[in-house]
Amino acid sequence: MAINDNIEECPTFRMLLRDTIHSYVFWCLFQGLAPMIWFYPLNELEISGYEVYAGLWFIHIITGISFIKRLVDHWFVYAFLRGLCVLALASFQAPSTLERLIVLAAGNGIATITLTAALWNPSKAVRTSTCWGLLLGFLAFVASRVWFVTFVPTWWSNTTNSAVISVGAIAVVDQFASRLPSPSQSPTKKPLERGPWLTTGLGFGSLLYLINWVFGEVSLVTRWTVKGYPDIGPEPFPWGVCTLLALCCGAYLSGCRHVASSKVWWFVGLMAFLALLYLPTWSGFCGGLLLAVYALSVWPEMADRASRCPPARTLFLAVLMFMFQNFFLVWCTAYNFVPLGEYTREHTDILVGINMVFIFLGLFAGGSTKDEGYTAYVTFQKKNMPLSGSFNKLLAVILCAGLLGFGNRYNDLRGKFDRPVQSSPKQITTAIWTYHFGYDNKGWPSLERTASLLNDTGADVITMLESDASKPFLGNNDLGTWLGERLGLYVDFGPSTRDHTWGNLILSKYPFVKSAHHLLPSPHGELAPAVTATVNVSGSLVDFVVTHMGNDRDKLDRKLQAEFLARELKQSENPVVFMGYVTSKPGSKEYNELINQGNMKDIDTTDKKRFCEYIMYRGLIRQGYARITHGGLSDTELQMARFEIPETDDYHDNTKVTTDTVKHAFPPHVLFNSKFGELHHGHGYFNTHRFHMSTPKYFLP
Repeated sequence: MAINDNIEECPTFRMLLRDTIHSYVFWCLFQGLAPMIWFYPLNELEISGYEVYAGLWFIHIITGISFIKRLVDHWFVYAFLRGLCVLALASFQAPSTLERLIVLAAGNGIATITLTAALWNPSKAVRTSTCWGLLLGFLAFVASRVWFVTFVPTWWSNTTNSAVISVGAIAVVDQFASRLPSPSQSPTKKPLERGPWLTTGLGFGSLLYLINWVFGEVSLVTRWTVKGYPDIGPEPFPWGVCTLLALCCGAYLSGCRHVASSKVWWFVGLMAFLALLYLPTWSGFCGGLLLAVYALSVWPEMADRASRCPPARTLFLAVLMFMFQNFFLVWCTAYNFVPLGEYTREHTDILVGINMVFIFLGLFAGGSTKDEGYTAYVTFQKKNMPLSGSFNKLLAVILCAGLLGFGNRYNDLRGKFDRPVQSSPKQITTAIWTYHFGYDNKGWPSLERTASLLNDTGADVITMLESDASKPFLGNNDLGTWLGERLGLYVDFGPSTRDHTWGNLILSKYPFVKSAHHLLPSPHGELAPAVTATVNVSGSLVDFVVTHMGNDRDKLDRKLQAEFLARELKQSENPVVFMGYVTSKPGSKEYNELINQGNMKDIDTTDKKRFCEYIMYRGLIRQGYARITHGGLSDTELQMARFEIPETDDYHDNTKVTTDTVKHAFPPHVLFNSKFGELHHGHGYFNTHRFHMSTPKYFLP
């Protein structure tokens, strides 16, 4: 094949830019479906049946019929399908969760049909532009999340959703105007080869999953490697910059075919993945950065090989592998709620092995390809093609956009942590909330409303249970980073997202001195997390033990967990607060273990109508206790306690309970925010956040 032939078939800058926008839409749809499907089993704690909507990912199999493949290759149908993909983004504005899921799933089905038409198009220019557009679109997807502090702007608000739709609509109009792809304008010089579609499909799907799983957001690598204070490792801000740079470096290297086709380079990628999986803090982080370079550097080689294989069956197998690995990761963590979970329990190592072995097969099974530049490469016979300049320009723009996002966040953060230090602090307010991964009870993001609620509580130290959303089926969102930056709070994220728990982070107005992340004994049930932390409250050290214990049906687990936590509480040398999801009634064995063996006091022994969340304490003087309705933001209420920090060891705790704030004139700093209403007896079925369950209560000597 002559060099001039390749030059004539190279896509223009305009074409590459348009395909980058279309690819951004593709990644939004592709990443957005799993969290919506997961919403239903999350609420029902079992397989719900709505998982069937993932089957729409496979609708592209109809392109195996030659007539349909020729039809979707036509420029008008192709552009129309692009338009439907953009329209599917409006699913975010659907009136109900189910309608949103249906439209989003249909959009994903159309997206896979469109991908078949693009990556396996008779026009080489279309194939090439699609391959590089997918890579640039993914980087643009990641860079845009920097501006929204780990969240996808498409799925953030109606305003941002409409803005993305508008940009996508412009690209669709331009697609119609270009009247591309047109086989008559740019015919393929030779027919499509029939490559090893079985191994290529497995490899292509595995690579798709890898970059979505580990690099779908720049903070993910840091959350894989996080440890307790003071040596927590790299934090998402600013070290997410390194992840973005590594991804862009991999994209730049991807034009070097000899790198991607090297078995040594694959082995380096494998070692990097194992380092990320097993090594702590900075060592694991460096492994993650190297894996980022590897993953994106082999993208065009894998896409090039895929485009040589039969389109329908190859992409079908790729999507099947993507879905299988996504579900496997769910099974690794949710093993206590799914069939055959005992075999996948905590086996992310097996998933890593499956992923990398199939990538190896996809890259190397069937031997090397004969000619360069069949679909992907920006160089031909060691000479730069016209596409290389366009690609590098767009890559530089995307990188700069991401870096500017970090700069904007730096400006927002300045001064948020500069609070006046109290010379003799007297009071601390704590809160516990089982958060439900940042989605409200209808499946929409709830972070802004969450920030407003937490700000109104005035809590100094907050534990957020069920808060590790740094998994692809939960959206790859870092709730700790978002809330920490939004509210100006210190964050202790733990345990690591690779430790197979649902998350247990602590937010604090005061700096952490030290902390330890624990995986509680769980021989039978789900793995229970706990964090023990010491906070410096302007010179006074206060310990916190926070946890989400296992389910009430796992008796041995809960017995061992309560014993472990009681030991941690008893060993605390400072005043200590326990905030935990105990999953049992007051007076249960676990409750008594924490009280008696942990040497703790219940914040309110008169409150007999609790089952999950508890606040206990020692070495502090209790002042107030409140239960606040979730207002639709979660499935669990928020509980608060207010304490006075004694100045000496010779102090007396408050022993009397009252709800009468008229008869007893409490100082304003003791009273909870009146925004939550007044005393309410019984459960409050409110759409807003209100006091309920006979609270607020206050304590007297």
